[in-house]
Amino acid sequence: MNTTISDAIRYVGVDDKTIDLFESQYVVPEGVSYNSYLILDEKTALMDTVDARGVTGWEENVKAALSGKTPDYLVISHLEPDHAGSIGRLLEIYPDVTLVGNAKTFAMLPQFFDLSLEGRTLTVKEGDTLSLGKHTLQFFMAPMVHWPEVMVTYESSEKVLFSADGFGKFGALDSQEDWACEARRYYFNIVGKYGAPVQALLKKAASLSIETICPLHGPILKENLSYYIGLYDTWSSYRPEEKGVLVAYASIHGNTRKAAEKLADLLREKGVEKVVVSDLAREDMAEVIEDAFRYDRMVLAAASYDGGVFPCMQDFLHHLQSKTYQNRTVGILENGSWGPTAAKVMRGMLESMKNITILEPTVTIKSTLKEENMPDLKKLADAVANA
Repeated sequence: MNTTISDAIRYVGVDDKTIDLFESQYVVPEGVSYNSYLILDEKTALMDTVDARGVTGWEENVKAALSGKTPDYLVISHLEPDHAGSIGRLLEIYPDVTLVGNAKTFAMLPQFFDLSLEGRTLTVKEGDTLSLGKHTLQFFMAPMVHWPEVMVTYESSEKVLFSADGFGKFGALDSQEDWACEARRYYFNIVGKYGAPVQALLKKAASLSIETICPLHGPILKENLSYYIGLYDTWSSYRPEEKGVLVAYASIHGNTRKAAEKLADLLREKGVEKVVVSDLAREDMAEVIEDAFRYDRMVLAAASYDGGVFPCMQDFLHHLQSKTYQNRTVGILENGSWGPTAAKVMRGMLESMKNITILEPTVTIKSTLKEENMPDLKKLADAVANA
């Protein structure tokens, strides 16, 4: 675990390895980090606090890094409680600290804390600077990445971007999993809806000379920054990251699963190198959403249910709608014992999304996959493989 930034810029965040669900919905088997930073200069500045779950360890880290000094400023990048949850405690310890934020920050702050803000705030706007001595902070607004008050801060002398939730990932800092995998799952499930605001922020960042990125979750990024920025550009543009097919199925008794697996086998036989098969009833929905955005093609296979579609498929498509899924090619397979309805529902939800190409034929099986279904299944496999 490397948390070294520089002699003057210290990491004072904490890991949370006891949390079960991040934001009460995302499984985090490797935990999560709440990142906070301290800049030591003629004036000292804390860059965000941490979730109340980690306040004790964070307080110890801050005091140790300050070595008896008092912080002059707290820069509030984002008011979500996993970052701003310890502001109240900070003001108990250091009542004279000045809170730095934008107009939206201070409009929202009283919603979270019962604090007197009179004489305790410094309101900044786009491009404003704050000198700490040798270090100068410059503020850039990032509304709807992914809350309206979000801003990022650039420190010009050491060329550090404090990127708020941008470039964050799930996992404690000592976790060993691949950065892109958990950063992708984090991005699409939390920030994914807001591609246009992320693009606007990337344009601002392109004008800066950046050597280090300090996000509010996950590791500090110092090398090969073009790789991380490039992925963010791809993700926020809703472009597929890789050629491949996600086969997402919703099966009640296993018969739709068998049809989905057979289709996956046909795709592999036709030379599709990357085929991922996911059970929507059992697998982590956030990971399946990640794969839906990762690959350029998808096949939906679902049982009909209550005159509609099996609920986990409807839930999956609802998530994709809310995250602005677009620019993909999709095939449809439905199952229904007496009145198949799944395809109609899936098609309707897909048609509400932007630039979705729905392939033909739609395959309908009744109860179980039969030999009579194979010609249509093979036609669908051909269409998907050649798309």
